[in-house]
Amino acid sequence: MIPPGEWIGIVGGGQLGRMMIHAASRMGYQTMVYTDQPDSPATHVATQSMISPYWDLEAVSRFAKQCAVATFEFENIPYEMVQRLEEETLVHPSWNALYTSQHRLREKQFVNELGIQTASYRPVESLEQLKKAAGEFNGLCILKTTELGYDGKGQHRIDQETDLDRVWKEFQGKQGIVEQLIPFAKEISVIAARGVNGEFVPYAPVENVHCNGILDTTTAPADIPGQLGDEACEAVRAMMDALDYIGIMAVEFFVTDDGKLLVNEFAPRPHNSGHWTIDACHTSQFEQHIRAICGCSLGDPSMHSRAEMKNLLGLDIKEWNSYLDRPSTKLHLYGKRECKPGRKMGHVTTTTSL
Repeated sequence: MIPPGEWIGIVGGGQLGRMMIHAASRMGYQTMVYTDQPDSPATHVATQSMISPYWDLEAVSRFAKQCAVATFEFENIPYEMVQRLEEETLVHPSWNALYTSQHRLREKQFVNELGIQTASYRPVESLEQLKKAAGEFNGLCILKTTELGYDGKGQHRIDQETDLDRVWKEFQGKQGIVEQLIPFAKEISVIAARGVNGEFVPYAPVENVHCNGILDTTTAPADIPGQLGDEACEAVRAMMDALDYIGIMAVEFFVTDDGKLLVNEFAPRPHNSGHWTIDACHTSQFEQHIRAICGCSLGDPSMHSRAEMKNLLGLDIKEWNSYLDRPSTKLHLYGKRECKPGRKMGHVTTTTSL
């Protein structure tokens, strides 16, 4: 167990790191953020920050020597950096979890090898392969980059009228994956923690609604049969056990019209669809992550309130003051200086009694 007073390293400077730091600070830990972006949300609240490229191995070594344990708050960092960190300090989750999740082909192959279903897919590296895959899926599919895509970025929806030559030109010849479009009743996600002793603690499954590829609202708990929720949690447990995972993981699922579950993707970190846990659970996902990576006992994930979390994207932030007049709504702003369309500037959570 890593006791309070020790240093926790967080790779990445975004809002997830910021909320990890809030939780770590309450528990008495000191925090060091490593990011290549100055003036990022996590640096505003960390005990110390190191601003350096992720490939600066000398800086990575200095960072590792100060930290009793390190973690990361987003996937778009070189997994080789995390490998280097593991040579010099404790890192949770492992570099292998990051490596698996940050490449869509590796991710789906990993999930399928566990006997867990995903949408059908094909790897593509050429226009000819794209046309063949689209034909196999009757022209109803989506082309995605294998790496560096998030919040709808790097994706092209395809139907029978789509000009595939134009799409591939816009795609710029990147390695891609074509996924069959699945008609689904809803999307859910499960946030869960796994401790150093293998203890598995899931939160209630939640329902997510996206707009333009970006999460808009999360409703907790999801309106699904209990058996389906149990099945989703067991899939998450299997994935975490296979990776010998320590920390918080989020797994997104499609619920098909006939009541089946398909894994969409997983995130090896706290997740946007778990922000509601701050205001509606006995232990938030962020505190739970800190507990797990420090080898502490895991907290109670149960809900004391129902919740709806809504992201504040872009100019939504201008309405921040209106939420302060709502007694059952909590406002969370991330301290980002620049407002861009679709950028996550904060979120609000509205709670109601169970």
